Amino acid sequence: MNESNLVLEVKDHSVSGEMFQLRYHSDLELLETHPKPEGEKLSEYYKSEDYISHTDSKRNLFEKVYHFIKGIALKQKLKLINSFPVSEKTLLDVGCGTGDFLQTAKNGGWSIYGIEPNAKARTMANEKNNHRVFDVDALQKFEKGSFDVITLWHVLEHLPDLHTQIKTLSQLLKPSGRIVVAVPNFKSYDATHYKNFWAAFDVPRHLWHFSQTAISKLFSKEHLKVEKTLPMKFDAFYVSLLSEQYKTGTKNPIKAFWVGLLSNIKAKRSGEYSSLIYVLKKD
Repeated sequence: MNESNLVLEVKDHSVSGEMFQLRYHSDLELLETHPKPEGEKLSEYYKSEDYISHTDSKRNLFEKVYHFIKGIALKQKLKLINSFPVSEKTLLDVGCGTGDFLQTAKNGGWSIYGIEPNAKARTMANEKNNHRVFDVDALQKFEKGSFDVITLWHVLEHLPDLHTQIKTLSQLLKPSGRIVVAVPNFKSYDATHYKNFWAAFDVPRHLWHFSQTAISKLFSKEHLKVEKTLPMKFDAFYVSLLSEQYKTGTKNPIKAFWVGLLSNIKAKRSGEYSSLIYVLKKD
């Protein structure tokens, strides 16, 4: 990678209150969080009751709405993977959280496996999915070419060693398989509107921040090309709610709704939605 340039200084609003830098890699059109905490230190930044992907709690209206929309999204995700031409319907969900997508896929006839580094979330996922969810080390134990579909739903941005882990995933994929990656898009309107308050930066848990160019270039090194790119329209509203809270101290739902709506309207022309799903296949 080329030498990085400082773009923004962003606060960890969720856990530590610490400040981090976002540095730009012009060769990839990629932002990198600096400094990047590693190992046990990184795990400390996930220790929050508010880290919603590691819990099934519905303590307030915000969490109830989140899980309602999540239920709709799960059906859309299943519809997407069902559209792929597959031989055996084998699925690996990396960073599966509490296992809801795996459960949805299992009910849809898929043979499922999951990877989840967080012990608490992994326990919850295994209770739903017959103990088919494993720690990260299990990635090295699967045979090459094992999976028709590998999914990473808002996970790639959390992975410390991008190149090594993309290579591993490519090796686990069948020649005719698909990798599905969903990540925030720092070129969206809501990102440019909220700047350093944009909730999807989520430093330092998000180590990387992707553009469409970055995804294409990173995966092309393993001979994977973007087959299609799909929007995640709900994300603009969810992220804007959190961003308003970070910026003003309150969620300001009406203002957040309009920013999210404007982001989606602008993205109809630009393609730069708040979050994007990339379907990748071997070229």
